Amino acid sequence: MLINYFKIAIRSLIKNPSYSFINIGGLAIGIASSILILLWVADEYSYDRFHKNYHSIYKLYQSQQWAQGIGTGTSMPYPLRETLLNKTNEVKYLVMTNWGEGNTLQVDEKSLTKFGLSATEDFFNMFSYDMIKGDPASALKDPNSIVITVSTAKALFGDSEPLNQLVQVDNGQELKVTGVIKDLPAQSFFSFDYVLPFAYYKATQGWVRNSVNNWDNNSFQMYVQLQPNATQASVTNSIKDIIKDSNPKAPTAQLFLHPMSKWRLYSKFENGKNTGGMIEYVQLFTIIAIFVMIIACINFMNLATARSENRAREVGIRKSVGSRRKQLIFQFLGESLAITFISFLLAIVLVEITLPFYNTLVNKTIVINYSNPMLWLIGLAIIFVTGVIAGSYPAFYLSSFKPVKVLKGKVNVGKGASTPRKVLVTLQFGFSIFLIIGTLTIYQQIMHVKDRDMGYDRENLMQIWTNNELERNFQTVRDALVNTGAVKSVCKSNSPITSIFSSNEVKWEGMNTEERVSFSTIATEYDYIKTMGVKMVEGRDFSRDFPSDSMSVIINQAAADFMGMKDPIGQKIIYNKDPHEIIGVTANVVMDSPYQPVEPLVMIFDPSWSSTITVRLNPTENLQASIDQVEQVFKKLNPAYPFAFRFADSDFQAKFSSINLVSKLSFIFAALAIAITCFGLLGLAAFTAEQRTKEIGIRKVLGATVSSIVILITSDFSKLIFVAFLIASPIGWWVLTNFLERYPYRVGISGWILLAAGGISLILALLIVSTQALRAAISNPTDSLRSE
Repeated sequence: MLINYFKIAIRSLIKNPSYSFINIGGLAIGIASSILILLWVADEYSYDRFHKNYHSIYKLYQSQQWAQGIGTGTSMPYPLRETLLNKTNEVKYLVMTNWGEGNTLQVDEKSLTKFGLSATEDFFNMFSYDMIKGDPASALKDPNSIVITVSTAKALFGDSEPLNQLVQVDNGQELKVTGVIKDLPAQSFFSFDYVLPFAYYKATQGWVRNSVNNWDNNSFQMYVQLQPNATQASVTNSIKDIIKDSNPKAPTAQLFLHPMSKWRLYSKFENGKNTGGMIEYVQLFTIIAIFVMIIACINFMNLATARSENRAREVGIRKSVGSRRKQLIFQFLGESLAITFISFLLAIVLVEITLPFYNTLVNKTIVINYSNPMLWLIGLAIIFVTGVIAGSYPAFYLSSFKPVKVLKGKVNVGKGASTPRKVLVTLQFGFSIFLIIGTLTIYQQIMHVKDRDMGYDRENLMQIWTNNELERNFQTVRDALVNTGAVKSVCKSNSPITSIFSSNEVKWEGMNTEERVSFSTIATEYDYIKTMGVKMVEGRDFSRDFPSDSMSVIINQAAADFMGMKDPIGQKIIYNKDPHEIIGVTANVVMDSPYQPVEPLVMIFDPSWSSTITVRLNPTENLQASIDQVEQVFKKLNPAYPFAFRFADSDFQAKFSSINLVSKLSFIFAALAIAITCFGLLGLAAFTAEQRTKEIGIRKVLGATVSSIVILITSDFSKLIFVAFLIASPIGWWVLTNFLERYPYRVGISGWILLAAGGISLILALLIVSTQALRAAISNPTDSLRSE
């Protein structure tokens, strides 16, 4: 019987090739679009699941109450590790790491800069990175060891055996390779090319040694793996007050555990509570995938019911020879499943063709693993669910025909299905209008933020990570760069202009002593304001003419406003226990998130605390020549380190990676949804024109013009678009308003966006419908009336 149903379906498809093409093509595009979205969603959910201890690994977070609200972060003090291990026996491993940094690795004449992590010895016991050479349990026990990835080993040693070989780090000590791990999966929270023992990091960094007993220096990351019988709630309850009890300066500190399953998707905290993160985009695109599938299914329903007149006699004959309605329902559902199966196969072909371009767009390496049984189960589920949903209404509708009336020709099935079709078309365009509103709003939000005054000049601003040799020779490097003529000024700081790496508690006279205040902190020395192109509101920059500047600070306008200082120059603030004089106030500079208000900032004079050298190039028409001159200086004065730089403008653009991705994907899938809608509308308009052939012929005989007939046919569809607009616009406005609330610096939803969404839909619909209406209107009426 099933084979018979399949044969009937194939015959029906061959008999009506144009409608079959529209049905299968629209459904295939819808399924392919949904598969692409769901592949991205599945990839986001797959992060870190390769770790054997995935469900028992947590990251330590702490929250503290400040005057600005509850701040939450992952920076921890060094002594917490030993204290926590002594506090509870429910922790199996506790790993401490730094934040990662770039180092130069050298073997003989080969030298390259790679990004690495420093971690305590249980790192590879906790995290399941595939170590193909060496012992994970002991690879980091020797302070003079290094674990490298396969690609790093290949770059340094070629085809030679890397294990037990020596690697020179930062032109200094040689470390022995004690382990080689496979390159990290793309779905890994950590990203590194090598791992150094934390003991080596401590031995080579004086500030780390000074932090061993310092509860006030939150500069490290900590991860815990719980014992099999331990729970997140019990461990959090036992450790939550450790920092508060150990550090009088942190009376409100609360420790808590954040599970590995939430590191990727639930990384956003506001006022001490987890408020989402990437999961919001995952949910958004899941909804879009559902919308696209619904639109594709509606196409199928509309065209199937529209063509029902051609199947009416078939139903009547089958019923008259004994077929029951149940059998007919199964037949039509079987046909629907057959069409869906063909569409699914075509969709897989489309996915494979577009996947390389899609991976480039979303910056992933998604592949379809056809050997995975779950993939086939999901595929069958898509076919079954789509086939049943798309074919259910046509099946029940067609099987309801009365054989006596149908065989006598007394049933006008076209009119009987017109109301449901109108509802479905309205629903389709409602979804399309909603997606257009979303796409336009997100684009406007991006442009609104990019056009924001960032408070500094991003053009020709080079940023270079510093190292020990550059620190020792910084003045020489600075002078050499300026003497090239290509460089206007040079400075160094503890963080680049596009980031904030530190914040510290400050006090001032007249503040509420019951509150604690933390300001973002920039440590720098001379020429910072000049190099960054920051505007001074009042006062001055740090100057070589004032030796006392080591006890001076510069604040931004947001800090002056927060402290309520109308005349801040000459006033004192307490920073790091000591009074510092305010010598300057800068305009607000957006260094962190471009979506957030500028936080209060204090700039201190501390040449020893730096991570970044910033070079301001002179304006030039030959930028590459200026870059080459800068490179020559670094090669001469910093020869042991490969020259690497980035422009501030590029770092700034990277802040928009997530919302740019949302914008691009929204645009693409909204366009596909509209294309599918228009695809179905083309078939429906053609059928409508065909059904009204005799009516059009009579109207032409009675004197109707071509334009009046076109307007008559298109007006019916225009009304549906108008109803869809009235429904989708308020819903879109409400949903997008809630979406934008995550961005404190945001655009409002303009009325023109709603009108543009409706206008685009109406124009596309009219273009499609009018082509079919025009073809019917210009036909010879004698052809359609000859049988009358």
